Amino acid sequence: MNGEFAVIGLGRFGGSIVRELSKNGYDVLAIDSDEERVNEYMGIATHSVIADTTDENVLKSLGIRNFDHVIVAIGENIQASILTTLILKELGVKSITVKATNDYHEKVLRKIGADFIVHPERDMGVRIANGLMSSNILDYLDLSQEFSIVEIKVSDRMANKTLIDLDLRSKYGANVVAIKRGENVMISLQADEVIEKGDYLVVIGENEDLDRLERAIHKVKS
Repeated sequence: MNGEFAVIGLGRFGGSIVRELSKNGYDVLAIDSDEERVNEYMGIATHSVIADTTDENVLKSLGIRNFDHVIVAIGENIQASILTTLILKELGVKSITVKATNDYHEKVLRKIGADFIVHPERDMGVRIANGLMSSNILDYLDLSQEFSIVEIKVSDRMANKTLIDLDLRSKYGANVVAIKRGENVMISLQADEVIEKGDYLVVIGENEDLDRLERAIHKVKS
């Protein structure tokens, strides 16, 4: 893959892309509206700039249409992600990859013409779940700077509740990709799956979210 890259959004996902591309010798423009994040990548990316990418004039001033590939890695602000992608398309950027945070986000991105859409958390979850059938979970703990996997032992207070009762995704941004029950690993999970005492939940998520989850689990452990 040749050419220049621009990465918009320097959270863990976008930041890891910047680091990997830069490490492999590519020219990378790193963009974020947060000054602290931009400063972090000044010595890593070819160029780092503070910018509001929902402003068409700002993107024009950056010469964004001259980049071969733009990655929109904006995290929680779906509106900013969609508007940025729309402007990039209107400016004629050759190839646009966008991080989607949910299915609705993906649907809108497809309608406005994003070239590639990725669900880092979901896609990694599928990879892990498939790997569990033939490999030890420990092979997959060190995923990236963006995501990690933890095994959570089900406590008395968690037992006999369903996955939807626990609601770990909306509360902590964490996805249960498998349940280990004795020698069995269950990966085709339904929302009404009942958790049993002694089970282990295999959970994937961003590191900060998993830290919050683990702190909460420790508080309620029986």
